[in-house]
Amino acid sequence: MAVLTIRKLSEDVHRALRLRAASHGRSTEAEVREILAAAVKPVDRVRLGDALASLGRDVGLSDEEVDRLEQAHDKTPAEPAKLA
Repeated sequence: MAVLTIRKLSEDVHRALRLRAASHGRSTEAEVREILAAAVKPVDRVRLGDALASLGRDVGLSDEEVDRLEQAHDKTPAEPAKLA
């Protein structure tokens, strides 16, 4: 996991973070992680799996058709890329 150090954080901001964390029952560090995650990973983003499942429903695939697609899927692991 990555480590992030924030320098020159004002006392006012640090105090506000501590209070906010306490109100959510978290440590200050956990609260900062939540704030950063919410800022860069919005809840309303489209996820590939959800989009594909929705597409399958929209085109009207039956369970039997989905089963056939899964059986035809090659489950052999992909070869790693050779960068040379």
